[in-house]
Amino acid sequence: MNIIDKKIDGGRPFDWGRTSADYAKFRDIYPEKFYQKILDRNLCMAGQSVLDLGTGTGVLPRNMYRYGAKWTATDLSENQIEQARILSDGMDIDYHVAATENIRFPDDSFDVVTACQCFWYFDHETLMPKLWHMLKQEGSILVLYMAWLPFEDKIAGASEDLVLKYNPDWSGAGEMVHPIGIPDCYREKFELVYHEEFPLEVSFTRESWNGRMKACRGIGASLTEKEISMWEEEHKKLLAQIAPDEFTVLHYGALAELRKK
Repeated sequence: MNIIDKKIDGGRPFDWGRTSADYAKFRDIYPEKFYQKILDRNLCMAGQSVLDLGTGTGVLPRNMYRYGAKWTATDLSENQIEQARILSDGMDIDYHVAATENIRFPDDSFDVVTACQCFWYFDHETLMPKLWHMLKQEGSILVLYMAWLPFEDKIAGASEDLVLKYNPDWSGAGEMVHPIGIPDCYREKFELVYHEEFPLEVSFTRESWNGRMKACRGIGASLTEKEISMWEEEHKKLLAQIAPDEFTVLHYGALAELRKK
């Protein structure tokens, strides 16, 4: 399902479902430190019920399932949820295909709502009151993010430049470390109780980094098949010139916790 937002990629349509196979294979890359930061906040643990918004292929609930929370997860893309269910075989995770703004769960259903790599896509004026009702007393919204740092990492910068060659309006470029922005409408019903930004070294091979870049919004979710093929051929040649067989790419992680008033 195409998403069109004038604030994103100059309004160019994108559909995460088009890249679900690569997303499932190459975007489950958060290092253990990323998950530990969540546990350090005493969130997404045994005894808690968690709703993961924009779950994609279920990366967050699948990796945190071992800590004992009861997970429910939603995503707009049927293809993403299909991959999530395949990868979650044997796990009791309740997946739903739904636009985030259309989700419906009873009041006081969840201790925590998570949103990883997706918070800025939502219509928050519509969503915020729903989350307030669905969360239990003093429940938390946990917003999570991880991005490579193109100005500090040579390989990330070169790969990003190549994405921009094929998709000049891609607005995912030029990332620098900064706190997660929270829309003003949340101030009425929630309090920002914590935020943190921290460095992360993420390990890749040439194949897995190519796959990670191909599965980004600027390539796999928006370009034509011909454009993707041309980009991938050029990207593989680039990596053969600038990257060893195995390497790390400097990223940063960020989280923001909002607590229900």
